[in-house]
Amino acid sequence: MKAQDPSDAHRLFTFAVIGNPNSGKTSLFNQLTGLRQKTGNFPGVTVEKKSANIQVSENQSITLIDFPGTYSLYPTAEDERIVVQMLTNPNNIHYPDAIIYVADVSRLDKHLLLFTQVYDLGLPIILALNMTDVAEKEGTQVQTDLLAKALQVPVVPVSGRTGSGLAQLRQEMLQLCFASDSTNAPFYALNAQEIELQHLISKTFPVSTPYQAVLLAHHHGWLPFLNEAQRQQIQAACQHVAFNSLHHQVQETMQRFDRFTPIVQKIMRKGHSAAATLTQRLDALLLHPLLGLVFFFVLMLLVFQAIFSWATYPMDWIEGVFAEAGNWAKYVLGSGWLSSLIADGILAGLGGVLVFIPQIAILFLLISILEEVGYMARVAFLFDRLMQTFGMNGRSVVALISGGACAIPAIMSTRTISNWKERLITIMVTPMISCSARIPVFIVLIGFVVPAEALYGWGQGLAMMGLYVLGIGGALLSALVFKWILKNRDQSFLMLELPDYRPPVMRNVLLTVWEKVKAFVTEAGKIIIIISIILWALASYGPPGALAQAEAEAITYASDNQLDTQETQALVAARQIEASYAGILGKTLEPAILPLGFDWKIGIALITSFAAREVFVGTMATIYSLGGTDDESSVRARMAQERNPVTGAPVYGFATALSLLVFYVFAMQCMSTLAVVKRETQTWKWPLIQFTFMSSLAYLSSLIVYQIFG
Repeated sequence: MKAQDPSDAHRLFTFAVIGNPNSGKTSLFNQLTGLRQKTGNFPGVTVEKKSANIQVSENQSITLIDFPGTYSLYPTAEDERIVVQMLTNPNNIHYPDAIIYVADVSRLDKHLLLFTQVYDLGLPIILALNMTDVAEKEGTQVQTDLLAKALQVPVVPVSGRTGSGLAQLRQEMLQLCFASDSTNAPFYALNAQEIELQHLISKTFPVSTPYQAVLLAHHHGWLPFLNEAQRQQIQAACQHVAFNSLHHQVQETMQRFDRFTPIVQKIMRKGHSAAATLTQRLDALLLHPLLGLVFFFVLMLLVFQAIFSWATYPMDWIEGVFAEAGNWAKYVLGSGWLSSLIADGILAGLGGVLVFIPQIAILFLLISILEEVGYMARVAFLFDRLMQTFGMNGRSVVALISGGACAIPAIMSTRTISNWKERLITIMVTPMISCSARIPVFIVLIGFVVPAEALYGWGQGLAMMGLYVLGIGGALLSALVFKWILKNRDQSFLMLELPDYRPPVMRNVLLTVWEKVKAFVTEAGKIIIIISIILWALASYGPPGALAQAEAEAITYASDNQLDTQETQALVAARQIEASYAGILGKTLEPAILPLGFDWKIGIALITSFAAREVFVGTMATIYSLGGTDDESSVRARMAQERNPVTGAPVYGFATALSLLVFYVFAMQCMSTLAVVKRETQTWKWPLIQFTFMSSLAYLSSLIVYQIFG
């Protein structure tokens, strides 16, 4: 970084915040930026980045970018690769002017490896020693002046938890804006082979330092900014000097540890770590092969119950607010297409988005607390070997289990899975876990399959459990299929550091909840509203004169049979939906679903419940003239009276109800989930594959069930 020109007084300087996972890097970033953060993706990849502009003086602004945590510049996962990708390309728009390197002061002997690698890139760097408040309580002492002298960089003790040291950190950042390029000798001395190699590579690609050229030699096979000619030239240079990447990585790492370990021993005196002692005691239980699993399932049961029970009241409140808003819109605007569009289309679509906010907020609140405490790293470690069998890893467990509440936040939580293939498999199979939206459907239909008195009253409960087990089994078997189909050159590694257990930083937790909720509303919400309006149009319009004729026929029938006002309105609604484009779609769909035991009315429910599975109950209520009530017992009683007009047999017999239950276990009847999958994968390819795969599985499973029992 050059000395600042006076004309550059107001130029935005970019600082990269870099450090190991669990170093408190994000906590420090949150302290510096607060709600000024902007969330987006690094160019060309789905890895999320956070950035913010902050004022370090009256006339100087700085852009901070929070880079993913990594253990070294030899990455094993997609998010770790981002750090290498950005730091080896000086032409990248995110190439920083300077570095804030965050290290956990209690783990300085481990965290200095990455620091020395970044140091050798020649960028001005500040070493922020984090968690100093914890270190002081434990009696750990660090001579920061000697450390700064030994490393030739500014060293600032800080605390991402309390905010101490931030004023000094901002002052050091301001000074770096006016600093000249670093002239310090590199920490790692290249050997003769690497020197020759870097000379050859520097002719192919512009590099800032010799070490940057060495990194290109190690990573040229996957770095996306290299064109094919550059890649081949670097490969030729490596072959010319007989460069062995793994051998040089080991050699470099050992040399770096040999250099900085004596420095750490000289400037640091560790005290008694109460956190480490507590961690050892807890891990003896939580990482136990058997007791650890028991504890995890009990904890996840509590998390699931909290999501399911705590979200009920705010979700009901949100639904009530939008229902009242719809009624108000109809009252103010009167009858007509505009009021219907606003009330039944736009407001209904917004309600469909916002009703998920309580579940998303509660899930990420609880998961973030567990992450802050240090438990989630243990979960990944505990389940990694088992989940590898199904093409996933330990971090997939949380997403799959939380999918029992709602697939939307569960899919969003897969961002913690670094391996692309494992994350994608988890995203693809998570919707098969029976979510809370399926419960109204299950409650209505189970009564037709299992009598209430079966197995001394336990039959229906066991049937409900069986549906959940069926969904879990389908998810795991589907994961095996995707594991076989999907090809990925990256070998899966789960390298993580198990941090000491510490109290959560609620500032970080609340910021995480805010970011996830905002991302869901602003991104997935756009798609959901559009689809809701389309569904409204299909159900509100039909061929010219069809709806008016259906209304007239319904009124005549109601008059002849002396129906009251509510029953008449419900009958009109039922006849109009039959005459609408949605009804026509149901009639068109009927030949395809008859082998499953479904008629056109069920076909309409299948179409409308694509907005959300629980819409099935309301659709059945409307079709069967119940005045729009969605009371499960009333719907079930009316459905039980429905007869096939040809045979006179009950429409919802054992075979049809069981077939429909199986269909809803596997079918992707949730546009919200598809919207989130599109957002997470950044393409429509995977949600379309997911929809096709799950719908095909649902159809075939339902077909087999009906043909066997029908």
